[in-house]
Order: sequence, then structure tokens, then C-alpha cells
Amino acid sequence: MYTQYFNLKQLPFSIAPDPRYLFMSERHREALAHLLYGIGSGGGFVLLTGEIGAGKTTVCRCFMEQIPPNCRLAYIFNPKLTVEELLQSVCDEFGVAPEGSSVKSYVDAVNTYLLESHAAGLNNVLVIDEAQNLSADVLEQLRLLTNLETSERKLLQIILIGQPELRQMLARPELEQLAQRVIARYHLGPLSDAEVGSYIRHRLAVAGAGAVELFPRRLLRRIHQLSKGVPRRINLLCDRALLGAYVENSAQVNAKILQRAAEEVFEGESAPARARPWRLAAAGVLAGAALTAAAAWQMMPSPIAPAAQKAAAAAPSASARHALDAAPVAAASQGATVPATEAAQPSTMPTWLTMESALGLLAAKWDVVLVEGEGCAEAARRNLRCLQTKGGLDEIRKLNRPVIIKLRDGQTLPRNVVLAALDNSNATLVGVRGTETVSLEALDGRFDGSFTTFWRAPRAWRDEVKEGDKGPDVDWLARRLAQVNGVKKPRENQPLAGETLRYLREYQAVQGLKADGVAGPKTFIRLAQPGNETEPRLLAEAGK
Repeated sequence: MYTQYFNLKQLPFSIAPDPRYLFMSERHREALAHLLYGIGSGGGFVLLTGEIGAGKTTVCRCFMEQIPPNCRLAYIFNPKLTVEELLQSVCDEFGVAPEGSSVKSYVDAVNTYLLESHAAGLNNVLVIDEAQNLSADVLEQLRLLTNLETSERKLLQIILIGQPELRQMLARPELEQLAQRVIARYHLGPLSDAEVGSYIRHRLAVAGAGAVELFPRRLLRRIHQLSKGVPRRINLLCDRALLGAYVENSAQVNAKILQRAAEEVFEGESAPARARPWRLAAAGVLAGAALTAAAAWQMMPSPIAPAAQKAAAAAPSASARHALDAAPVAAASQGATVPATEAAQPSTMPTWLTMESALGLLAAKWDVVLVEGEGCAEAARRNLRCLQTKGGLDEIRKLNRPVIIKLRDGQTLPRNVVLAALDNSNATLVGVRGTETVSLEALDGRFDGSFTTFWRAPRAWRDEVKEGDKGPDVDWLARRLAQVNGVKKPRENQPLAGETLRYLREYQAVQGLKADGVAGPKTFIRLAQPGNETEPRLLAEAGK
């Protein structure tokens, strides 16, 4: 109803799990990392819990899109089942045909399937959503399914996703055996005050909001209070607030409209009282300390030097190009130390970065300084878009721009470093300790295939341009493809079709991209490279 009024392309705060609106906070990234770590750790149970609407399903969908090709996935989303019904669902999901309908027939069929999969070099993952609805009998049967193992690993990995009461269930004495098999667990908490603002701006940007702030910054803390930082509650509240602004013919949401929206959406709840600023500050410090400690205990990666990260991320734009090389100096000046466990290891890879710090360092290559905690949302306001994808070093070489990559490191989770330069034999990586050069062979053995980079396009450019679309981005695409093919410049304001569509598919095929006629970020980056000498390069800096 209000999309036309605010010049939006879609409803920005729909509660439908639209992947275009995916916002991964640091907590969501940590939760996803736990799931990905779990499937490569030798089997057993992985536990992900969180409040209603915290984003557990969003994390689960991301996880399912990123599982390795040698993994077979079974997904059960309605676990209010008996033991027999659960085993039948497992058989159905894995495509197993039992010889009978008894519990023994189902278990034998699953065990035979798991042994055959293992012999073929395949792993099997069972994901159970809303797992707090599982009965104790069903949980015990799941534990028995994980008994099948080799000398190196269990043959079935089970991921339980549920509400906080799932943790209480597993604390019962009768489920102690199962609890001892949980190899990774994470509780997904609410968004922080700063993350709520980033979340709202991200969704509005995806929906096509312009420079006008529909939610003034002074209201963001109140939205955090009213929504309790829960993404689904934020969506409900902001959607109703925009509707209220439309009804009142207001250009943006104000405090009165927001309060009325909260009363309607959260009817029956006592709205959180306005806390005094000093109380909010104290609560934020305590909550932040508790969350940081919990995350550190659960994830147990090697410590980092936070002073060096902040110094590098806050580098002034005038010296942004040199910020990456300044990291070790900043660490020394702040008295940062490298843990003894890391110092004892050969210095073949730089110390890891948080994603926030890595984005700050990467943005510095574009002469952009990101506000701490804002990440891709802040970059989008500077007309700098995030591309998070998967691919090998060859694809990164073709994109020819610095990227954030994740490196596997033994028993720990994949870690972030900035790949700043690349030549035929070596790569330049940047972490908290500074810049280090490693061989491509060493890098390839540790690189997990996922990377993040920035790209810049005209503001009218859509993230995807497909057949039948019209507009300035289609005109630019047609002109550039005509130039590449040495043909006459086409007429403007024409739909993407005919010869231009054919040229696009041919170009994608030559570039090793999916030749589907849909121009996404990778196609735009390749086409835009000539003439964009002001953009940072990956290959041009190699050897410097």
C-alpha cells in the first residue's frame, strides 16, 4: 500500500524469508560458522538455538546453500513425530527404501545407506528444525542413529535447530548421553542497538529507498527497545510504522507514529519504558561484554589484537591506500601481543580478522572509511556494494580486485584475511600482524572458496538485470556489449532481448560465467573493468 508513496520497489519489511533481504549480523555469521564447522568435524550433533524470530531459519537456509558438494542433506521441518514417523521421514529424505515398516527395518535401511555413502566418499547431514518439539524417545533414537561410525568419524551428522527450551531438554539426566555428543553449540541472540540500525537501512536499500531517511537515526534506539532486537519483531514494527506514516501523509516515521505502531503490533505487551541514557549505556557495556565472552568461549579461535583492528579500520581516507601495510605498526604502538600458541606456529599466514575489520580494510582500498559496526550497510550508502559469493582463485583473478577470503586453519573455524595482491606464483595477504606473502600452492590448500568484495555501479543499476528488463542499466549493458562486439550502438530504452541478450550470453560463456542471460554483479564487474582505473586492482598491485 505504501510502496508507491515512498518510491519503493517492494515491501522492505515482509516477514517472508526473501534471500534478497538477507542481513547477516556478526552473531548470524558466527552461528553459520558453527554449522559449517560442525559438518566437517567428524559427525555427532550440532545445536543452534535462539528466540522466536531471531533468524534461525535464515541461518539454516544460508547453511544449506553452502554445504560442500560431497554432502547429502536431509531436512525435517515438522518434528512432532513418533519414532517410526521420524525414521520414515529420514528414509524419505535420503531416498532410502526400507524392506518393512518396523523400527528395525527403517534403522537397517538407514545404516546400509550410510555405509554405502561412506564407501562412495559422501557425507550425510540431517537437519531438524523446530527441534524443541522432539520427544525424549525420538531424541534417543537420533542418538542411536549416530552410533554407526568408522575409526575416524561418525557416518551421520545431525543438526538440531530450535528455541531456547531445546537446551533445557538436553540438560535432562536421561539425555546426558546425547548432550555429550554435541560437538558445537550456539545460541543466537538478538541484534545489538547498532545492528538494528544497519538491519533497517539494509532492507530499505534493497527495497530501493533513496537518500531520505524513512527512520531517523534518533528513533533507532527506540526501535531496538520496542523490538528487543529480534528481526521478525523489527519487521512487524517497521512495516506498521511505514503504513502509519503513509496514512498521516508524513515523509518519514516520527516518534508518535512509531509508538502507535508498537501499540498495534505488540498489543497486550507492556511497551518497554524509556530508559535513561546512562542506564542504556551501562546495559550496553554489560551486554556487550557478556556476548563477547560467550562467543569467545563457544568458538575458541586464537585471540586477536583488537587495538590493531581498530587502528586499521579507522585509518583516515587520505592514507587509506596505506592502511593495510600500517597494521603491524599500529599493533606495536598499542602494545598488542600475539598469543604464544600462534607465535609458536610458522608465520605462513597472517593473524585472522573479524569480518567487520576486514570490511574496513577492504573499503580503505576504495578510499571509503566505514562506520564501526556498519559493514556492508554503510558501504551501500557510499554507493559501494558487497558481493559475497563462492569461487576459486581463477575467478578472483578475473574479477581483479582485492577480496576478503576465508582460510581453513586446522581445528578452528575458517578465518578472514584480505587478499590484497596476486601474481603468477604468490599472493599478498593482510591480517592483524600486517602483510605477508605466501605461495599460491599454500594458499589454495587453505582457501575454503568463499570470498567477499566490493563493486560500484550507477545507483540505477539493479543487482540483477534479466530478459525483458528496461532502464538505464539495460541501456548501459547494451552499449557496452555492442562496444565489446564492435557493432553499432543500439537504441536506448529497449528491453533486454534479441541480439543484446545473445551478446550477453556469449560474453558470459567466454568469461566462464553462467550463460543464463542474467547480468549480475560478476558480469557487471567484468564489463566495467576497462576505463575504471580509479578502482583498486588485485593484479596490478602484485609485486609492489
